[in-house]
Amino acid sequence: MIIVIDFGSQTAHLIGRRVRDMGVAVSIVTPEDALNFIKKNKIHGIILSGGPSSVYEKGAPTIDKKIFDLGIPILGICYGQQLTAHLLPGGKTVKDKVREDGPATLVVDKPSLLFLGISDHSRIWMSHGDTVVLVPKGFNLIAHSETIKSACMVNEKKKIYGVQFHPEVEHTEHGNLILLNFVKRICKVRMKKYVIDIQKIIKKIKASAGNAKVLAAVSGGVDSTIAASLAAQAVGKQLTVVYADNGLMRIGTRQEIEDIFITRLKVDVRIVDCQKEFLDALKGVTDPETKRKTIGKLYIDIFEREAKKIKGVKYLVQGTIYSDVIESKGTKHAAKIKSHHNVGGLPDKMNLILIEPLRNFYKDEVREIGKKLGLPKYITHNQVFPGPGQAIRIIGKITPERLEMQQAADKIVVEEMKKSGWYYKVFMSFPISTGVKATSVKGDGRFYGEVIALRIIQSKDVMTTVWARLPYNLLQKIVSRITNEIPQVSRVVYDITTKPPATMEWE
Repeated sequence: MIIVIDFGSQTAHLIGRRVRDMGVAVSIVTPEDALNFIKKNKIHGIILSGGPSSVYEKGAPTIDKKIFDLGIPILGICYGQQLTAHLLPGGKTVKDKVREDGPATLVVDKPSLLFLGISDHSRIWMSHGDTVVLVPKGFNLIAHSETIKSACMVNEKKKIYGVQFHPEVEHTEHGNLILLNFVKRICKVRMKKYVIDIQKIIKKIKASAGNAKVLAAVSGGVDSTIAASLAAQAVGKQLTVVYADNGLMRIGTRQEIEDIFITRLKVDVRIVDCQKEFLDALKGVTDPETKRKTIGKLYIDIFEREAKKIKGVKYLVQGTIYSDVIESKGTKHAAKIKSHHNVGGLPDKMNLILIEPLRNFYKDEVREIGKKLGLPKYITHNQVFPGPGQAIRIIGKITPERLEMQQAADKIVVEEMKKSGWYYKVFMSFPISTGVKATSVKGDGRFYGEVIALRIIQSKDVMTTVWARLPYNLLQKIVSRITNEIPQVSRVVYDITTKPPATMEWE
């Protein structure tokens, strides 16, 4: 077994996923429980995750120093490396002059088992504000980046390694190989192929629901559709699918819901017309967290209202996935990035019991589950769309006029991406009504209107993203259509910020 000690990293669970995908048993434990867990189990390797704290601050999560003397190989990642330097004699971690978030270049200076098969120069992903400036006694620096000398430190004799970057994220070029080297070559763990067991998920839903009636909340997005499809296989006629038609989704979503669940899966579907209810609740709301919580509560109110119309309903199926959980402060030492409507945005008290079959899976795994269920590509590989919909893509107040403008811009983006063949090549493509105004020229006259931003990104598991390098003529086509066809828009800008530091959405 490999254990991951979780210091609150957004990607601690992702580290575990990478190890699990190698066919190796993995457990994620808190720093406070780590030593006892190690004593009670046969552990072959320890990975120290990143985290939002600074190791030198009072109250920062830490571990018992005895862990470093157990003879078990250790890999510290980001905060994990900094903590190793902080706890061991001779090491020192300090606040860096500037943060480093996003892509960087790793330069390997000395050979190591950890870097076996890694090119001398490769792309890595950074996310840190602190840096190791002195390595502990017995350690050597073996790699650097453009900005720091301590990209990697090692003590080969004790088999303790530390990296400042994140090998677990998709956009670190040789990240999986680095983790594989640690698990296979350094920890000497045997591996077997990992396969997602669909029948196990279905049986778990059935066991949870028993003979009770079940509601499944769907939004037209990939996650809720696949979660509801799993529930349909698990409980059959016990299931009722509910779609809250709130006017915040993409144009055509209602028709897609009816096609999937009525035509294809032959499931009882209830469409709730609630656009006025949502717009009234969001009137004057500008704070992103308030928006998400307002929407989350309203969704639950609607589902509970519908549940009362069906005798025996006890459970609500949601399409929550792991990235929703961790961004909503899903672990003890994690920071809250945003309250996802289906996690942190939920009310404290609910009359329905949640069933979340996808809660521990990432987006690419969810797509694979959908594929195994036999769902068509236009469902499994549809672009991600958030549960709060256009509400979090309209910065500031949501009015019927701004919603109409946002919907029109979104329709143009989707149409042009599909026409060009780029729609399924990217993870997300959407406009944002920024609330910012700028001057432009229309019809030889001055026009002062809203600025639309385009967010078009590549990702696999949602934890990191890069902006899509679209052909210039495609960008120009999208921009020209938006500025020509939507009278309220003055200009369009392209968001080229990676995650981190940005999040997927603007709100």
